[in-house]
Amino acid sequence: MTKESPRLLDLINNPDDLKKFAIKDLVQISAELRQFIIESVACNPGHFGASLGVVELTVALHYVLNTPHDKLVWDVGHQAYGHKILTGRRENFHTNRKYGGISGFPKVSESQYDSFGVGHASTSISAALGMAVAERDNKEKRRIVAVIGDGSMTGGLAFEGLNNAGMEKSNLLVILNDNNMAIDANVGALKDYLLDIATSKTYNKVKNDVWRFLGSISQFGPNAQRMVQKIDNSLKSIILRHSNLFESLNFRYFGPVDGHDVVLLARVLKDLGDIDGPKLLHVKTTKGKGFQQAEKDQTLWHHAPGKFDKQTGELYISGDKTPQPPKYQDVFGKTIVELAKQNDKIMGITPAMPTGCSLNLMMEEMPDRAFDVGIAEAHAVTFSAGLAIQGKIPFCNIYSTFMQRAFDQVIHDVALQNLNVIFCLDRGGLVGADGATHHGVFDLAYMRMIPNMIVSAPMNEEELRNLMFTAQFGKGPFSIRYPRGNGVMADWEKPFTEIEIGKGRLVSKGKEIAVLSIGHIGNIVQNAVRKLEKQNIFPAHYDMRFVKPIDEEILHHVCNNFQKIVCVEDGVISGGFGSAVLEFMAENNYRNQIKLLGVPDKFIDHGTQFELRKECGFDTEGILKTIEEIACKQIRVEKKAAG
Repeated sequence: MTKESPRLLDLINNPDDLKKFAIKDLVQISAELRQFIIESVACNPGHFGASLGVVELTVALHYVLNTPHDKLVWDVGHQAYGHKILTGRRENFHTNRKYGGISGFPKVSESQYDSFGVGHASTSISAALGMAVAERDNKEKRRIVAVIGDGSMTGGLAFEGLNNAGMEKSNLLVILNDNNMAIDANVGALKDYLLDIATSKTYNKVKNDVWRFLGSISQFGPNAQRMVQKIDNSLKSIILRHSNLFESLNFRYFGPVDGHDVVLLARVLKDLGDIDGPKLLHVKTTKGKGFQQAEKDQTLWHHAPGKFDKQTGELYISGDKTPQPPKYQDVFGKTIVELAKQNDKIMGITPAMPTGCSLNLMMEEMPDRAFDVGIAEAHAVTFSAGLAIQGKIPFCNIYSTFMQRAFDQVIHDVALQNLNVIFCLDRGGLVGADGATHHGVFDLAYMRMIPNMIVSAPMNEEELRNLMFTAQFGKGPFSIRYPRGNGVMADWEKPFTEIEIGKGRLVSKGKEIAVLSIGHIGNIVQNAVRKLEKQNIFPAHYDMRFVKPIDEEILHHVCNNFQKIVCVEDGVISGGFGSAVLEFMAENNYRNQIKLLGVPDKFIDHGTQFELRKECGFDTEGILKTIEEIACKQIRVEKKAAG
């Protein structure tokens, strides 16, 4: 009985180990790496399709480059699982995205091979260009490579980086990973342009023949090289009927090449190392490559939808058949369709997240009134402003963390002109396993400081529904933020009710201590309040609904009737909801004792939402502990006063 041969992958603890293999072995290593990712994500869901799609590219890059001396920058980082596994994190990969484990994205503090921290799209070219210019100034010889998807290439920052890189003429290689997908299918003119290049059989055949010839004469000096460039540009222009976009930005364009031929990729990457100046390699890949279900439904399997059978792809479904409250995103999606049927001025806009925010429901039913504008948050906001100034009512749905990328447009193009754009900020608060790059914890603070802006957050699905209904009648910008995940109401589809702007509500009566909350976190406050009642502690609880304008009537009542106040928010304490309450108290000379619970002044890493709330001290137990301590102090004070 022969002993089974070890996997080649098990012999690779860093890229130097990879380089010990013959180039033909890269095929087997790629297959083993793909299977390792499938087996890992089947047990521990994470970003799946993108990493499977770049297995061969990842292997080829680390085989050819001298990382970490050479710098490899991944855009977004959804596709970096193979990179992590090949760079010393294979044994710890089971901790991916878990509390205290490795990050799901490249992270500088985690590994020397993660040359730039990422999580948001379109940053790689600008970052890599900065590195390339620095190395040129330092007179060091390094290869700088940015890997960017065609989805990320739709972002304006990517074009800014390309434009500047072509002018700088730095030794930079941009690899365009073209799979026609972001999370949802790509949109826009760039998609059609890349498809035209990739599918032109005439161009690709003639290109290969001509490049073989041109390569043989380019060795005869700079004049011959200039002639080679002119002939190649003419070839592209004639056959494709227009000039090459990348060549016009002073990039040498190569491709498209098969992104799943690892031997070819390794040879091409090695050859490109001998060519100076900015270069772009166009690589065609299939998102989810090697896993049938992920190839077939690329949006669903962008992030594995749960634990699954690694052979069949069948999802392991919980046996609990109890009806669950809907996801907040689905409440948004169904409600905007209902509102749009009643009001023909309503439009829906999202930057590349129609499935993630459920605007796809409106896009399917009303395709002329719902728009996916690609990974372009700033454009989404100003596009919405243009709709609003012409009398439309745009609901601009952007994840809270991505809204940060359009901050100036919110101020300059919407708020300054007092336009009725409704910002629906999905994934508000701590989002969980995606970690620091994706937590939506800043929006309450940065939205409330903008003049004319209404800032709100619903405690449950019914309030989200009614805030959306109310916002359409507004006269200026209106922000509604809600969290990732499920709500608390199975029976939420009730008749619309207009909510008075700036008015909160009493959730439960109490004495001595008042708890003020904003948004979904109020449900966790209610859990704590119910437990406290068993200890004969009865705090009052107010769902404030609005951070701006804040309900001053409630605040006056609370400050006049409760000595102790606790404010709870799923957002940063600095400048957030609690800060707004403190400002009110200072302006009105109140001296109540107040405790603020929320996200402290630091970046929070990844974990479950429960684990992260616990770390920040505003899970049920954290709220209980805070109120108990305040109540005990109050009792001690009263006993001391009584003698």
